[in-house]
Amino acid sequence: MGELERMTQFKDKAEGRSAVSSALFTYPTLMAADILLYDTDIVPVGEDQKQHLELTRDVAERFNNRFGETFVVPEIQIPEVGARIMSLQEPTKKMSKSDENVRSFVSMLDTPKQIEKKIKSAITDSEGVVKFDKENKPGVSNLLTIYSSCTGVTIEALEAKYEGKGYGEFKQDVANAVIQVLQPIQERYKELIDSDMLDDILDEGAEKAACVANKTLRKAKKAMGLGRVKKKK
Repeated sequence: MGELERMTQFKDKAEGRSAVSSALFTYPTLMAADILLYDTDIVPVGEDQKQHLELTRDVAERFNNRFGETFVVPEIQIPEVGARIMSLQEPTKKMSKSDENVRSFVSMLDTPKQIEKKIKSAITDSEGVVKFDKENKPGVSNLLTIYSSCTGVTIEALEAKYEGKGYGEFKQDVANAVIQVLQPIQERYKELIDSDMLDDILDEGAEKAACVANKTLRKAKKAMGLGRVKKKK
């Protein structure tokens, strides 16, 4: 209870409310189960999920110390660039699809026109200098992070590329980079969403996941002494 109450995301979202859903409170536990059930070695996450992964590691280590080696203790993998993407309209706040302002985030199924409009309306500043400075230029820094994550070009190289140029060309290129990344994903989505193939993929994945999860669950129950003991004939 104490650990879950100390989760930063829970505190942030519960602040000022008289009540919150139990799902918000127990989410890190569900996340831990989803990771540990599948003998996960490495978990790539954004910076905001690091605390949840640390809880997952603690749960696994405590269980293993008490009942013997059962769960794989996962390693946390946070990307050097793009670990935390910020809102396009409030660049000091994390980007979220639940934001009431739809211009603050890019959806996976946004059209190229929508993406372009959102990026072009992103909050920057009046300097007109493309430079990475999270404290003084959070909006520009966020766009540089998005651009770098989509193209693999370093932020330093992007700063040099747009030296002496305004935000107009820069924002257009950021929008193009996002569109190019999402286009093949959207095309594949359209191929699958109404096809029989999607059901086959989901059924096959569910069967594979259940096989791994049940094996881990049996192992955990046996370690705790909850497994069924067959009598010797």
